[in-house]
Amino acid sequence: MNRPLITLTAAAVLGLSATAQASEPLKIGISAEPYPPFTYTSSEGEWTGFEVELGMAICEAMERSCEITPTGWSGIIPSLKAGRIDMIMNSMSITEARKRVIDFSDPYYFTPGAFVAADDLTLGGPDDLGGKVLGVQAATTNATYARRALRDSVGDIRLYDQAEQVNRDLLAGRLDVILADKIAMNEFLERDEAEGYEIKATAPRHEAYGEGVGIGLRQDDDALQADLNAAIAEVREDGTCSALSEEYFGTDICT
Repeated sequence: MNRPLITLTAAAVLGLSATAQASEPLKIGISAEPYPPFTYTSSEGEWTGFEVELGMAICEAMERSCEITPTGWSGIIPSLKAGRIDMIMNSMSITEARKRVIDFSDPYYFTPGAFVAADDLTLGGPDDLGGKVLGVQAATTNATYARRALRDSVGDIRLYDQAEQVNRDLLAGRLDVILADKIAMNEFLERDEAEGYEIKATAPRHEAYGEGVGIGLRQDDDALQADLNAAIAEVREDGTCSALSEEYFGTDICT
């Protein structure tokens, strides 16, 4: 006689647990190293930027609360798989290699890699890299492209943990050219200290760059993936993504 009551009680507890889990804020993992204008800290010390604002708009469309959780870039996928964050929204390109270990939402933007060097350096594209020292951030699609497509044509490829380290070594003359996200480079070139540098060329379409940028997810989070895809479609269709893109970049990069 008591067995049905036990079953019902267990079901009720499980239901309450699921409800509590759904009400907990989703943790959006971003790199702890600022990546303006996508992610950076404001003068008040708060995280902001294109992807931070877009992430919050996506959460609002899902009717879920979210919080930004800075995580070292090199450990961001392990943090996702370990459950310390719920998703990665940090200009992570959807590639075959990454899809073997995590899932992705639909893409929300695509932008090519750009070669940046001093104004007086002759560089029309990858074929002109012979003898040059190229800097690129490790564990990025640009690094994968450099390793696969440029290793036989460039003089030396130097990998860095952080994007800002690459920028600093270019300005210090320790690099001849850098390869990085074109939108981020447009922002970098607006700095006073970057006067005398320019985008020389963009990288050609290559398998290393994948299908565009999406939100990284654990492979079993099918419900969250479906909710995110619906929310991404909503912020694209209602103009939110395009408006934020125009605000931060002066152009529409939303796919």
